[in-house]
Amino acid sequence: MNALRVTVSAIVVVFLAGMARAEEVRTIKIATEGAFPPWNAVNASGEPVGFDVDVGVALCARANLKCEFVTQAWDGIIPALTVGKYDAIMAGMSITEKRKRVISFSEPYALTSNYFVVSKSLGLPAMENGMKLDLTTETDTGKRLLADLKGNLKGRSIGVQGSTNAEAFVREYFGDTVEVRTYDKQDNLNLDLVAGRIDGGLADFSVWKAFLESKDGNSTHLYGPRISGGLFGPGIAIGLRKADEALSEKFNGAIRAIAADGTLKDISLRWFGGDIVTR
Repeated sequence: MNALRVTVSAIVVVFLAGMARAEEVRTIKIATEGAFPPWNAVNASGEPVGFDVDVGVALCARANLKCEFVTQAWDGIIPALTVGKYDAIMAGMSITEKRKRVISFSEPYALTSNYFVVSKSLGLPAMENGMKLDLTTETDTGKRLLADLKGNLKGRSIGVQGSTNAEAFVREYFGDTVEVRTYDKQDNLNLDLVAGRIDGGLADFSVWKAFLESKDGNSTHLYGPRISGGLFGPGIAIGLRKADEALSEKFNGAIRAIAADGTLKDISLRWFGGDIVTR
């Protein structure tokens, strides 16, 4: 009897130990677009790279999660999450009320700063540098900035990446004064801007930065105020299924940890040459 008890106990211990090891590291799939540099892109070997990927690797290490990154076209990235094709989205995705009706979000791991970029050849009226337009709160200054922008861009063609907050913003605030053209990728928007097929575009500064510093970008410049809040949400975060509360808690704890020790800022400096994560 004692021998039997010892054998059973040993089996139980081995079983529980095996369960503990299985629970220690969970393999999850994280989707990224792979076409939104420097947030995310695909390298010559076909592997996802970029700010989102490096942040994801750091978060999974802190949360003791084994990560596998996959690419997914932007227009289907949320539907594929909801049907279980993968477990999370890290693709420069802003938190918005519309998206929150379908999925949940982690705490933000980066901020957003949206700008119009236009062709220098347009000769648009000058606008004061360094102005900020926060759509979350209505102010007289904000109303004036919007009115000036609408007047200065009236009749122009403005490009945006489709199914993004930039498209929603331009259609809502400028749809009656500009021609809106949508693109599947930011690179294609940039090509049309350089070729003169559109007059300008709207996107996050982090997306514009590399283009503006390139030879092609010399023919364009930032125009108008930094635009944030409102439709653009409080920041960039991880998209998750609403039922995955435990996974959300793990990511939130990891986000706070890599923000506190400077890892998140280091990754930002590596990919953007500046700090887009510190509030």
